[in-house]
Amino acid sequence: MSARQSPLDQQTPSNAWRVALFIFLVAANVWLGASTTRALIANELLRTDTETLSIGINDELAPEAQREAYRLLSMTSVVVLASYAVALAASVVFLFTSPFRMKEHGWLLMSAILFYVFVPVEVFTLYLDGKMISLEFFTTEGLEQFHELFLARVGALAGAPTVAALCYFTIIGLAVFQPFRKRRPA
Repeated sequence: MSARQSPLDQQTPSNAWRVALFIFLVAANVWLGASTTRALIANELLRTDTETLSIGINDELAPEAQREAYRLLSMTSVVVLASYAVALAASVVFLFTSPFRMKEHGWLLMSAILFYVFVPVEVFTLYLDGKMISLEFFTTEGLEQFHELFLARVGALAGAPTVAALCYFTIIGLAVFQPFRKRRPA
């Protein structure tokens, strides 16, 4: 490869990285959008007490409204679970097949670190979401079970899921502005 060629100019035996990137981008958009929707729905169920710094269920909501909110949370959790799994698999394929080398593209390295460091956090919260999906679609449990599981999900890992969400949105900025990219001399 000459000094003037970019990694995209070279012939690759396969365009699997392009397909993987496209699938990753679509799945990540669906995943982040569904996660944001789920957070907005969850916000309606929460009550915060600023004096005791505690979080609880908003008792002003009628039980029917709470049940509907849990149904919506379960439905969005199905979308989050599926799209995260697809995004994770596509990202692995992209990183192994792309012509971009992390040594030359620091933004890609930073993005990968921010994405993969929170995989255990996502797996744990998706496990809790899976339990809520199971409660919604395969049992006839009452609101108490949903309340308990929902509060466990909100307080999971002392805020690590919130930090993860902020990192995921940071990845978008890294991909757009591409800092720490080595420029080849002309």
